[in-house]
Amino acid sequence: GSHLAAPLRDSLLLEAGFLAVLVAPLRLLRAGSLAWSPHDSVTFWAVRWLLFRLMFASGVVKLTSRCPTWWGLTALTYHYESQCIPTPGAWLAHQLPVWLHKLCVVATYVIEVAVPVLFFAPLRRLRLFAFYCQVLLQLLIILTGNYNFFNVLTIVLAFSLLDQEHVGRWLGRPRKKHGPGWPSGLGWLLELSTYGLLLYGTVQCFDLQLRWDRRQLESRVAFTYHEFTTWLRTVTLPLVGVAFLSLSWEILVALYRCVCIRGCFWKLWATLQWAVMATATVSLFAISLVPFTYIEHESNAKLWPGIQRMFGAVERFQVVNSYGLFRRMTGVGGRPEVILEGSYDGHSWTEIEFMYKPGNVSVAPALVAPHQPRLDWQLWFAALGPHQGSPWFSALVLRLLQGQPDVIRLLQTDESQYPFHARPPTFVRAQLYKYWFTSASEARPGVSPWWRRQHVQEFFPAVSLGDPTLDALLRQHGLQ
Repeated sequence: GSHLAAPLRDSLLLEAGFLAVLVAPLRLLRAGSLAWSPHDSVTFWAVRWLLFRLMFASGVVKLTSRCPTWWGLTALTYHYESQCIPTPGAWLAHQLPVWLHKLCVVATYVIEVAVPVLFFAPLRRLRLFAFYCQVLLQLLIILTGNYNFFNVLTIVLAFSLLDQEHVGRWLGRPRKKHGPGWPSGLGWLLELSTYGLLLYGTVQCFDLQLRWDRRQLESRVAFTYHEFTTWLRTVTLPLVGVAFLSLSWEILVALYRCVCIRGCFWKLWATLQWAVMATATVSLFAISLVPFTYIEHESNAKLWPGIQRMFGAVERFQVVNSYGLFRRMTGVGGRPEVILEGSYDGHSWTEIEFMYKPGNVSVAPALVAPHQPRLDWQLWFAALGPHQGSPWFSALVLRLLQGQPDVIRLLQTDESQYPFHARPPTFVRAQLYKYWFTSASEARPGVSPWWRRQHVQEFFPAVSLGDPTLDALLRQHGLQ
């Protein structure tokens, strides 16, 4: 599965929440007014910059990780069944042919690496194109995986690419554009040139070839790791320069709008707000360059030492963070899954089902987003290594042996679905299995319509209350 750790999602929520303080309009003197403020475009630019860092880093780390599935364009042949908590849509997507999976990986690279540069394009139609690309990607992820609020939050961030005119059309209230636009002919020429360059670059970088005889569009990575890292080293700081020019333009336009406001008092008030918001946005942009350039260490080392010190002073508040989703693909040889079992006599064992994570092979994958069942997620991480790597697992076993109601409700909110609701089990153990989605050809009576599995080994030994093994583990991890 794709490695999307909880702290990363929480970091994004923290940073987006902090930006919301800046984006929320100041209405100290005109409470309830929804009028457009001159500085709004500056603070919305900060949201756009966060979205850029999130998407661009997510695309880059897939290649800098040297993960063979990302380089071989085969990541999606494993991703759908091996991600933390799949959806029924993941089973359907898993049935697609391999060539189409590869093409989807190519599209992911384009949307995450190339398209985000258009966030700063001077042409609004290019920004709208980038918006719809990002929303399409996030909607497809929502359909095929339970990633709680993460994808919805990303879509919300993408709204920073829109303008009042476009949103007004959605609401049936078209608005006039702010200021003159590009000449129609020149705008269309630049737009078509951009699309053509994007298509040409995609064909060249991924060697797209249409095979009429097989009715397939074949693809492969047509560049080396060295070529990619050289390209990344070349473009990282220039991208920072493009972002800085974009921010400077928004600040100057906002200042011009302040000057155009009628009334000396309101003009002064708007200019004061503009100065505060512009200073805050520039400061955030400066310190965000440190985590952004983590994707390319040479560029990070070239940053002004003063910026490094500024970042160090605020790092603990997580107002700016580094990102990089789905860095490596796990579960290539099958999805590892921990299955807990309980027993009263130590001989007859009963599996303990969870509400969301895979267990019973005949049960359909769950739909749980935007809720995040953290215990189910943590068990996915636990299955990637020995139980010693997840110290909390010993505490979970202890609470199940004790029959702790609050812990049991994390497994099953419906008491009748928990096999030991009458009294706690005397013994608890855990087994490690490998899970795979079934194929459409396996759909026949007597065969699970969703999963097949194979036992691998014991994950956690059978223990009971007072067992020396369990007590030693609890003491070792400071849990007793």
